[in-house]
Amino acid sequence: MSLKNLSAIIKIPKFLRNKLKNKRINNIYNQFKKSLDLNEDFLVAVSGGPDSLALAFLAKVYSIEKKLKAKFCIVDHKLRPESTKEAKKVKKCLNKIFVNAQILTWKGRKTSKNIQSKAREARYQLLIKKTKKTKIYNILVGHHKDDLFENFFIRMTRGSGLKGLISLDKKAKIDNINLLRPLLDQKKSDLVFISKVVFGFYIEDPSNINEKYQRIKIRGFIKQLQKNGLDNNKFLKTIENLKSSNKVIDFYVNENLTKNSSFSEKSSKLFLNKLFFQQPHEVVFRSLSESVRLIGKKYYSVRGKKLERLISNFENNYPFKATLGGCIIEKINQTVIISEEN
Repeated sequence: MSLKNLSAIIKIPKFLRNKLKNKRINNIYNQFKKSLDLNEDFLVAVSGGPDSLALAFLAKVYSIEKKLKAKFCIVDHKLRPESTKEAKKVKKCLNKIFVNAQILTWKGRKTSKNIQSKAREARYQLLIKKTKKTKIYNILVGHHKDDLFENFFIRMTRGSGLKGLISLDKKAKIDNINLLRPLLDQKKSDLVFISKVVFGFYIEDPSNINEKYQRIKIRGFIKQLQKNGLDNNKFLKTIENLKSSNKVIDFYVNENLTKNSSFSEKSSKLFLNKLFFQQPHEVVFRSLSESVRLIGKKYYSVRGKKLERLISNFENNYPFKATLGGCIIEKINQTVIISEEN
């Protein structure tokens, strides 16, 4: 549908309509619309960076076109003295596109160890809490194509397996909430362009140039690879091929969970039988990881080394009891019982 026909049917505010007349922005929006393909209300996570501001603009237009309710939330992590001031500035900036955003604040003790990972987990917890309160079960986040490549190499340096290498996908679930990444086909340069044209503003996080962070080192590494002939399209094809292989393993993981585990509603415990642990190692590893994550009600799976040690302990014939990922895990005779840790 052309912009002219669209605006004739649905009253898009003049400011948004004028921005969509830009050919480059209109092309990006059409790709975004195809990628998202959603007919349910949604919540948009906005950080103030160029990717999330571009997402806010695209999502606002989409919500008007599809006649959907869209909520916009800014997370203030309180990690820098100026974070609250920036959050308020982003909130004011979003008024340009007729968005009244809500600021969600991460309260509590902040530790320097693994701070970026903890901040990310806190962000999702705040967003999930908001979705449940508003009964909106879709969260849009601004991960883009550059993030997809960076995630691959970061996971590689950590020794991740197949699932970790391709962990960014367009659709995922967190605590029964849909996490959607409709910008994974978009280049960051295009999102920066939208932010400049629509808002004339975006926040540049100081951590994005701090080389003490692994992501920034990886970003520089990718740039060097690109200078030396890295073909982004072929690299993307490689990731897609790995995803296809991953789906095969997921099929057998789901089969293992269905056939060899049972959940008791009365006791809120998960029971794993002997056959559960007689599958190929990768199937056992993922099945157990998913079991612990679900019972422990966590977004992230437990670290691989801890899980490997646990699997190794299960191979002996003695009773066993341990805590992991918010769970109590017991081996009694030939059965493993997983329950939530109180």
